[in-house]
Amino acid sequence: MTGGETDAPASMEKQFEDFRVKLDEAGSLRERIRAVVNEIESITRLMHASLLHVHQSRPLSGNKITSVEVLEKPKAQVDGLKELYGRLAEVLCECPGEYYRFHNDWRSETQTVVSLLAFMHWLETGKLLMHTEAEEKLGMNQAEFALDIEDYLIGLCFLSNEMPRYVVNQVLAGNYDCPRKVLRFLTDLHAAFRMLNLRNDFLRKKFDSLKYDLKRVEEVYYDMKIRHLANGDSAEDNGTQGQS
Repeated sequence: MTGGETDAPASMEKQFEDFRVKLDEAGSLRERIRAVVNEIESITRLMHASLLHVHQSRPLSGNKITSVEVLEKPKAQVDGLKELYGRLAEVLCECPGEYYRFHNDWRSETQTVVSLLAFMHWLETGKLLMHTEAEEKLGMNQAEFALDIEDYLIGLCFLSNEMPRYVVNQVLAGNYDCPRKVLRFLTDLHAAFRMLNLRNDFLRKKFDSLKYDLKRVEEVYYDMKIRHLANGDSAEDNGTQGQS
C-alpha cells in the first residue's frame, strides 16, 4: 500500500469531521434563531387577535369601538418586537455575511409582522408604511441586518388581503366613506407595484391577489355609488376610477 493510499482515508475523515463541526454549529445557531422567532410568532398572534376587532360590523356591548382603542394593545407590542429583532441581530452577528443562509428561518414571520404594522399604520394615518419606517420600528436598519425588500413587499400584499373584509364590515357599520378611501389607497399601491419587474414567483402570486382585492373593493364602492350611499366629490371619484 502506497503512502498516498494511506493518507486518503485520513484526509477524508478530517474533511467529514470539519463538516460535522460546521453542521453542529449551524444547527445550534438555527435553534437559537428559532427560539427568538417563536417569541415573535407569539407576539404577532396577540397583535392579530387585537386587530380583529376592527372588522366588527356591529358595536360591542352597545358601545362603538374606535380604531384608536383597537390599536392600543397591538401598538403596545411593537417595542417587544423590536427587542426580539435586536436579539436576532445579535445571534446573526456571530456569523457575519451569512444573513441569507438563515433568512428563511424568520422570513415568513417577518412578512406577517410587516403586514400588521402596515395595517396599523394605515388605520392611523391612511397612508402606506414605508420600507424605512418599517425598518425603524423593528430595528432592522443595520448594514448586516436589514429588512429584506421582498419580505416588505409580500407584507404589503398581506395587508391588501385584509382590506376587502374591512371595507364590507365598515359599510355594515355605517361608515360609507371607507370604500372610497380604501379604493384610492389600493389603486395607488397597485400602480406602484406595477412599476416592479417581479421575478419572485411567490411575490408575483401575491401581487395577483392584490389585484383581486382591488377588484373586490371596487365592486363594493360601485355598488354604493349606484345606491347613492358613497361619499366624496365626483372629481375625486372620477380620478380614482381612471387609475383602476
